Amino acid sequence: MKKRVRTFSPVLSAFVLLLTYASSQAAGVAGGEVTMKVTVDAPEESRDARVWIPYPTSDRDQAIEDVRIEGNFTYSGIYREPETGNLALYAEWKEPEKERYITLSFKATARERVRKDFPENASGEFPVEVLPYLKETPFVPLGGKVKEAALEATRGKITVIEKARAVYDWVIENTKRDPNVQGCGMGDVEVTLAKRSGKCTDISSVFVAVARAAGVPAREVFGLRLGKPGQTDITGGHHCWAEFYLPGYGWVPVDPADVRKVMLVKDLDLDEAEKYREYFFGAVDQYRIVLARGGRGYYLNPRQNAGPLNYFMYPYAEVDGKALEWLAAQKELKYRITFKNLDVSRRLSSVR
Repeated sequence: MKKRVRTFSPVLSAFVLLLTYASSQAAGVAGGEVTMKVTVDAPEESRDARVWIPYPTSDRDQAIEDVRIEGNFTYSGIYREPETGNLALYAEWKEPEKERYITLSFKATARERVRKDFPENASGEFPVEVLPYLKETPFVPLGGKVKEAALEATRGKITVIEKARAVYDWVIENTKRDPNVQGCGMGDVEVTLAKRSGKCTDISSVFVAVARAAGVPAREVFGLRLGKPGQTDITGGHHCWAEFYLPGYGWVPVDPADVRKVMLVKDLDLDEAEKYREYFFGAVDQYRIVLARGGRGYYLNPRQNAGPLNYFMYPYAEVDGKALEWLAAQKELKYRITFKNLDVSRRLSSVR
């Protein structure tokens, strides 16, 4: 049976790296229509197939409109994960089907995020809701090599902004992008520190862990890059960056992984990449939307069977209680994301 559900105006999006940033330019806006089709390739006789898809919400820098959900599922709904507040589009199939699929479509508008007007003497206590982003977790270790890196990076630094910048610079100078890593990487901090290389989740997770070890609240941001003019397939557009919390100011975006990506793509050394290093401390481009923030090693809602999820950026599925490979594998769990450019000028008021 085919079901169609129209919902209120929440969130999601796709891929592309902007190589010509100018930190002094006015904030830009990009947008278009995103369509994600997820297919669960399970044995036809299986009767318990479930899928979760990241379902972000509109905020001051992005707006999601005209959301459409279609598919041959038995049931679907939007659920909030209580630990992080992130949303998931959930669907299940309780009858045999040759092809189990669900399609999520929406119009996305995103603004360049620039947070560089730091107060001269930013200080004060961290709000209670920020304190969890100082803690050690199984996926964010703070001891051993991580603590050593934090001490090395922030030696002589006193304030939160000084420490955050020092950690950011240390990560850029001590890691490289490895294009052979599958998807966005696993975000294994200790492995990445040992290899000194990885993809965006790996490098961003190192920033988060080293920053926390230095006393700076930090978290990963999981998102999707939007397409540029002429780009229609953004299936490979998932991207992870990071944020740190500055007292009296708020969350500040940083993207050391994109600095290393630009360096690889354009064959730049650290000196030649200086403008990118400056840009990505306190800013990220408009060609991306946030799917989820924070959250490593947690349970989805409804709860999955196969143990805590490493992170929630890709679709995740289980068949008869067994997790399908989710890290950009495109085997039993397949997805394709397409993008259509639209004139977003009339929707700028939606991005507040």
